[in-house]
Amino acid sequence: MNTTVSRLGTFDRPTRLFIVLSGFFVCNALIAEFIGVKIFALERTIGLNPFNWTLFQQSGSLSFTAGVLLWPIVFVMTDIINEYYGQRGVRFLSYLTACLIIYAFAFAYLAILLVPAPWWISIQSENGVPDMQAAFQAIFGQGMWIIAGSLIAFLVGQIIDVTLFQLIRRITGQRYLWLRATGSTLVSQFIDSFVVLYIAFVLGPQHWSTDLFLAVGTVNYFYKGMVAILLTPVIYLVHKWIDHYLDSNVAK
Repeated sequence: MNTTVSRLGTFDRPTRLFIVLSGFFVCNALIAEFIGVKIFALERTIGLNPFNWTLFQQSGSLSFTAGVLLWPIVFVMTDIINEYYGQRGVRFLSYLTACLIIYAFAFAYLAILLVPAPWWISIQSENGVPDMQAAFQAIFGQGMWIIAGSLIAFLVGQIIDVTLFQLIRRITGQRYLWLRATGSTLVSQFIDSFVVLYIAFVLGPQHWSTDLFLAVGTVNYFYKGMVAILLTPVIYLVHKWIDHYLDSNVAK
C-alpha cells in the first residue's frame, strides 16, 4: 500500500493533468448519455413564452434533449486535450469513453432485469410516481437505436474534431487558438447533431420524416454552436491556467 501511494506521488504534472482532464471528459460524456432521455422546453426553462418557430415546414417550441447541456463541454474538453496531448491522446480517450458508455448501459440493462422489491415499486406513489420499476426502465432503458446513434455520432464527431483541429494548427501555428478550437467544434457538432438523429430516429423504429429530421437537427446544432462560441473565453482561461501549471512544473 505504501509503495502504491509512493508511486502515485511521483506522477509529474503533465501526467496528473491528463488524468484530471480524462476523468472530467469521461464523466461529462457518461452523464450526457444518461440525462439525454429527458426533453426540455428552452423557452419555458428561461421564463419565456414559446417562440412557435417554423422551420422545414415544422413548427413548435424549442425542445432539446438534456444532453445538449454537456456535449458542447465534451467537445471543448476534446480541444483542450488535443492542444496538449495531440491526436493520440484524444483518440485513446474517445475509444475508452465509447467502451465505458457501452459498459454503463450494459449494467443499466442488467439492473432493469433485477426483480424489484414489492414495497419499492410504489414507494414514490405519493409523489406522482406510481410504478418505480416502470420509471427506472423508462429512464435508464434507452432504445438500442438511440444508444447506437449517440455512440457513432460521438466517435465520428471526435475524429472530425481532432483532425480539423490539428489541420488548422499546422496552417496557423500557435496563433488563433479560438479558430482551431471553436472552428473544429462547430464542424464536429454539426456532424454529431445530424448523425445521432438520423440513426436514432430516421433509421430507427420512429421513422422521422425528412422535414422533421432537418428541423430538429438544425435547431439542436444552432444551440450547440451558440454554446460552443460562448465557451470560447473559457478555453482561453483554461489554456492560460494549464500553461501556468505546466510552466511551474518546469521551473521546479
